[in-house]
Amino acid sequence: MTSDRWEQAAFKTRVDGTLHRFVAQEADRFAEIDPLLAPVAEQLEAVVADGKRLRAAFCYWGWRAVGQPDNDALVRAAASLELVHAAAVVHDDLIDDSPLRHGRPTAHIALRGAVRRRPRADAASRSLAMLVGDLLMALAGQLFTESGLPAAYLARARPLWSVMARELIAGECLEILRTGAGPDTAASLKVIRYKTAKYTVEQPLLIGGALAGAGTRLSEGYRAYGLPLGEAFQLRDDLLGLFGDPELTGKANADDVRGHRPTALLAETWRLADDDERERLRDLVGRRNPGAQEVEAVRAVMRRLGAPARIEGMINARVEEALGALDELNVPPPAAAALTALTQSAALRLS
Repeated sequence: MTSDRWEQAAFKTRVDGTLHRFVAQEADRFAEIDPLLAPVAEQLEAVVADGKRLRAAFCYWGWRAVGQPDNDALVRAAASLELVHAAAVVHDDLIDDSPLRHGRPTAHIALRGAVRRRPRADAASRSLAMLVGDLLMALAGQLFTESGLPAAYLARARPLWSVMARELIAGECLEILRTGAGPDTAASLKVIRYKTAKYTVEQPLLIGGALAGAGTRLSEGYRAYGLPLGEAFQLRDDLLGLFGDPELTGKANADDVRGHRPTALLAETWRLADDDERERLRDLVGRRNPGAQEVEAVRAVMRRLGAPARIEGMINARVEEALGALDELNVPPPAAAALTALTQSAALRLS
């Protein structure tokens, strides 16, 4: 993709190729240490097999919007953010005990086969998954630093990696600490801001911009565009998590109900509910293994109160805010067109 025309599918193919080659090589090196490590190495590759590659795309256009040309080394640096995401996904699925991702068993489920004859096999498979996530995060840093970009460029962006890691982990911790607590929309929005929004849009844009030498004004514009869009992305994810088609999302749609996660969707439902409806929610949300009827009962309460529509309103407001900030950026037309298209991909998707 060397022209100014944005072709998201072509870019995804390019990032996929970079990731698959790099991770396959590293997985082979890992497995060479001992044959027992083969199932763990397989999970390294499985976790990065799929993805929308939005984080890499935002990093790429954070670079291009400064006026920098297409660059293979930059694509490798941008792809490293997908390894950060892969690490976060493994850890998040482990924390939430999610069974499916992209329609396949999550890492801690897939690794049960490697330890099925061991004492405390479930705990062992979860420990292995945790280490897969840790290694993916280390590989992200390796791919970034070995991308081929000049050291001076990398040095400009390196401080942002520390911020990204701090905020991502803070968001995960906040979700754990808020799970099961009284639903609160403001608190839920803070969780998604730090757990997902910042490292999905804002930080990739800032890193791409820093690599390209973006000035303060452009970086501030990236923040004004990236944060509301990142929040819209996660609000959409919360809606899809409960109301989406599992065939499209690749995830089990009972996870948020079972885990009593502090989503804005649940918080808005609780805020609108009367005493009887809250009692019904207390009975349904947080059950260890909710069946289809229990999940549908939660949906019914939410629909009756109009909570999904309120979340749609939050998404639309944030998309408008992001697009308004984009209009103020005064970036080259190809970058503006690409970021507009990415806005739709992030916030108005079905999976």
